[in-house]
Amino acid sequence: MERRTFLLAGAGAGAAAFLGCSDRRPSVSQRQAKPVEKSQLQRWLLATYRSMERLTTSHGLPADTLDVSGSSFVRSKDTSPTNIGAWLWSTAAAGGLGILGRTDMEQRITRTVHAVERLERAHGFWLNWYDPNSGATLTARPGTGTQVRPFLSTVDNAWLVTGLKIAASSVPSLQSRIARLLSGCDWSFFYTPFEAADPAGKPGQFVGGHWLDTDSPADFHYGVLNSEARIASYLGIAAGQIPVDHYWRLFRTLPRTAQQEQRPQGRSRTVDGVKYFNGHYSYLSRTIIPSWGGSMFEAMMVPLFVPEAEWAPSAWGLTHRRYVRSQIEFGARNEKSGFWGLSPCNKPEGGYQEYGVPRLGMTLQHYASRGAITPHASFLALSQSAGESVRNLETLSKNFHVYDDAYGFRDSVNVATGRVSDFVLALDQGMSIAAIAEGLQPGVLQKPFRSGGAAARLRPLLSEENFTIQ
Repeated sequence: MERRTFLLAGAGAGAAAFLGCSDRRPSVSQRQAKPVEKSQLQRWLLATYRSMERLTTSHGLPADTLDVSGSSFVRSKDTSPTNIGAWLWSTAAAGGLGILGRTDMEQRITRTVHAVERLERAHGFWLNWYDPNSGATLTARPGTGTQVRPFLSTVDNAWLVTGLKIAASSVPSLQSRIARLLSGCDWSFFYTPFEAADPAGKPGQFVGGHWLDTDSPADFHYGVLNSEARIASYLGIAAGQIPVDHYWRLFRTLPRTAQQEQRPQGRSRTVDGVKYFNGHYSYLSRTIIPSWGGSMFEAMMVPLFVPEAEWAPSAWGLTHRRYVRSQIEFGARNEKSGFWGLSPCNKPEGGYQEYGVPRLGMTLQHYASRGAITPHASFLALSQSAGESVRNLETLSKNFHVYDDAYGFRDSVNVATGRVSDFVLALDQGMSIAAIAEGLQPGVLQKPFRSGGAAARLRPLLSEENFTIQ
């Protein structure tokens, strides 16, 4: 569906403003939403949660995607642990911010927890694909019949566990049931202990997951620190199931000798007996900790739930600010329109693709840097630059009709052609809701990480972080 109304003069003026912005720490008033912006965010929150309601079946599980191109919406016939977690924290946020009544929130979360209790599991964890209408494990891809191999995904399970922990903190009557569910989740199952004799094969990191049909681990490790996978690291450390030194074995950059996007600068550092390369990248004379692909969600999804910037303000807090600023300025310099926001999303022309800023990522197989702007990236930037995020979203909405009150924002838009995605995605809507909630009521979804073993183990750990970007 083509939807194109160019009003680029306003966007271009915004781009000029972006390029003149300082990299110094913004004031609280600059970072937080103003009353008029909060009103807009509340409107967007209501519409985005409405799309999550439409994504969710009577069984209590959200579909992966929603096709909104026709006169009525069509749900996909698959879902994942991440999608389920996103629905749980979205509903908790809706209840916590008053757009959903307490009774409705409790009923919806309870229904979903009941469905999760009945899903097939292995080794205490959930498989990667289910039918949202019945909860049955998918063995073939809907529509194509392609075989779906049974797989336990480390990071997808981490997002479901995060959603369940938020559900337990939001609905106390469910705490014992959720505790029973989580008692079987031992993160050491995915962990490869460090061995000095074989640091490449035994790196002290998480594998990507586990194949059930061959009873074998995935053939890669999550080695990058500034990625969405660090949520699993935090959960494992918080539970006391993996050693704290795992955190220091994750890569700030790849080693200097490794092929990567740019030659890193930095120095060696030893913490808790672990000697590691404390490196950084540079972009526009700004030092940052890179992600793998330079996308917004890799860097900025985890801090919606873990207060990294508060516990490590001169390390995580600083790199978060610079990462967001770099995404904004990349758009200003590389998109004639000045629009910004690169993160994996549905391609407006169909399919799915990873998007990112090349110089913010380590991989030489660059994520795409043109072809789609995704609104969820602007929402993820709210904590660092609320005003610019709201303006970017408002201008996208005005120029391309990428928003309506029935579904919130479509997943993406090609700003060069005006083509708007026909889909909304559960994960991207869930990230947007969590980001809006954090913008309106900071900490509303962070209770599980601000208390108990999580705070006791993670806060001292993060306070030791000392990136070489000062």
